[in-house]
Formats: sequence, C-alpha cells, structure tokens
Amino acid sequence: MGTPTQTLPPQTAPTPAAQRTIHTAPLVTAMLKASPHVSDLIFSPGRAPQIEVSGQLMELKYKGLECLSSQDTLCIANDIMGKNETPIRKLEQDGSADLSYGVSGVARFRVNIFKQRGSCAIVMRVVPDKIPGFQDLNLPEALKEVVDLRNGIVLVTGPTGSGKSSTLAAILDKMNEDKAYHILTIEDPIEFLHRHKKATIHQRELHSDTPTFALALRAALRQAPKVILVGEMRDRETIEIALEASETGHLVMSTLHTIDASKTVERIVGVFPLADQQAIRTRLSKAFRFIVSQRLLPKADGKGRIAVVEILKSTMRTREYVEKGESEGKSLLDAMRDGSTEGMQHFDGEIEKLIRAGIVEFDTGLSYSTNTGNLRLEMADFLEERQNNAPAHKSSATTALEIER
Repeated sequence: MGTPTQTLPPQTAPTPAAQRTIHTAPLVTAMLKASPHVSDLIFSPGRAPQIEVSGQLMELKYKGLECLSSQDTLCIANDIMGKNETPIRKLEQDGSADLSYGVSGVARFRVNIFKQRGSCAIVMRVVPDKIPGFQDLNLPEALKEVVDLRNGIVLVTGPTGSGKSSTLAAILDKMNEDKAYHILTIEDPIEFLHRHKKATIHQRELHSDTPTFALALRAALRQAPKVILVGEMRDRETIEIALEASETGHLVMSTLHTIDASKTVERIVGVFPLADQQAIRTRLSKAFRFIVSQRLLPKADGKGRIAVVEILKSTMRTREYVEKGESEGKSLLDAMRDGSTEGMQHFDGEIEKLIRAGIVEFDTGLSYSTNTGNLRLEMADFLEERQNNAPAHKSSATTALEIER
C-alpha cells in the first residue's frame, strides 16, 4: 500500500520551459488545511509535498507540484530563507540550517533545510500560534511545582517530535502569568513567542542574536534572569555552564534527546572525562529538580496522539541514586515506581492506565513501553478479560496466540 494522497487546489506555475516560481505561504497554508493534526511538512525531491499526521506521512497532490524537482525544493528553501544571510551561509558551509518561518494569521514553523544527494530537502515543524496550557497537553499536575522552584535544573527529554518544546512552553507561560520574574530563553530557532505578562521575557535566537548556546548562557549570568531556558543541552560546555547557573541561584530549564531519566543522567555524565564524572554526578544530584521524559502514542480512535509522561523528582532517594549510580533494586525506575505519593510516575504505569481506559490499543502501548514483559504481566487480568470477551467463533489456538502476544 502506497503513501496516502490528497488533492489540493492548483498552484500557479509558469510554462515548463521557464524556471518555476513557487509561493511558499499559500502552499503551506493549503497543506495545513488538509488535517487538524498536522505536525510536520516535508518537501523532498522526487515526491509530492507531504504532511505528517499522527506519526504517518501523507502525500498531497497539489496541481502543478505532483512531483517536486530539486529546483522546486531549492526555490522553496530560498523563499523561506529570504535575504537572511545566516541560514544561507550555514546551508552552504554546514549542509543544513535551522530557522523559524511564519505565515501571518496561519502558523509558525521551526524549519530545517538540509542538503541530500546534491539537492535540498525541507522539514517544517508546525508551532501553534497559541501557547498550549497544561490542560491542552494533558500534563500531570506535579509539573506545576516547577513554576514555584527557585533554582536548580529541570530537564524535559524525549525523541524528536515528542512534544518537549510544547511542555516547556506551557510551564514557561504559567510562570509568566504567576511570577514577576526576568526570564531569558536561548533557542534554535525561537518557536513559541512569549509576550510579557507578569514576568518580563527576553528570547534570544541562535546565530541571529548569539553564535552559540554556551556563549549566550555565560552572558545570561550577567543579565540578572531568575529563569533561563536553554533550547538544548548540546555539548559539555553548555552543560557545565548550566550546572554553574543552577548552583548560583538560577532556575535552568532545557531539553535532551534521551528516552528516560536513567539515559539522561548517563548522557550528561558521559560527556565529561572519566576523572571528572564522579564530581559531575555529585553536582547533578544536588542541582536537578525534575527530569521529565515524554513519548507520544497514537490514540486508539485514530484522532491524533497522546503524551505519556515519566517524572523523576529530586528526593533524598533519587539524589543518592544519581550521585552513587544505579544498582540492582536501587534504580531511578524503582524510585519512580515507589514515588507516586511524591508526584513521580513511570512510563509503563501511565501506558497501563491509558490501555485500561481504552485510549490506547494494547499492542500499541506494549510497543512503546519500557519493559514489555513486565507490562504484559501487570496486565494479565486485562488480557484474560479480553480473551473471555472475544467472539465465540475464534479458535482456541488463536486465543492462545493473542495471550502470548
């Protein structure tokens, strides 16, 4: 079965003999109208324009753009970059460029333009105009505690496209409404536009406002913010300055591309030389306040995805495990399983709730779980009930296979 397709209104184009002119703004506007759940737009040579909906790609047959050429994608890239010299230079020198792009009254996008096989491809992540709230994202109430933190490090982790930026934006917006703080963000590129409310927010963009995260973060220590948001902990220098900032009375929030709390600690410690790693463990154990990990699961009804959130909170027990390392029976996962009264939760426990509530299919939940075997055992009663409610015409062999699966 091929990629799903949908026909869009015609795009004005000159004769084949002339170089095609593509107007990006009306094109992306039409693409967004194809579904209320579009997360990404993709322009790739050899394919029609594509959208990603609930994790699945769909081709859009835009008349005149049934199959994009390398010249077409270059034209779209140039239109997006305009006369902005920074992404043009980055694309030429590094082979890829990050930037933001907006269509007034429609949407904003986080854009990555990159070279492949000698041509350009473009991926545009949709950034909603409205900053999402806790209810919009179905975030746990425990995360509202971040708003009242005075210092330390809060990390939101997960794979690309798991909603890390949205979660941080919701927390920051809540803080903006409740606290008379100076908040500074360093982003690549700026995604959600925060307006001054009770707080004063300054947003700096990599390359246009500052050359590196580390340089901007070091400068931030002299700019008197209470809260610093760093788009991503990319390197050793950034991590080191973030730790320093948290130790000198700042609240630092950032993201990492790690799948859970344990891997997050490993990643941070692992960027330092072996001789320094114990000292970093000790500093991190004292500095971290929350490590929040996210996964997006497709809903059973096919209408979008739902975030599953794992929360590791700083307690005497979790600080000890971060400082001394994990061992049998003393893992961060064990602490999260036992820490529900303190606001902690773990992936498999949250996935189990969604399966039992009928929000997520059993097989889907299982495929996203941390420990498939344990989750299957925890849900033995659910499987038995499903077996008992199965249609009578099913053979016993089929039922047995279902239980095994």
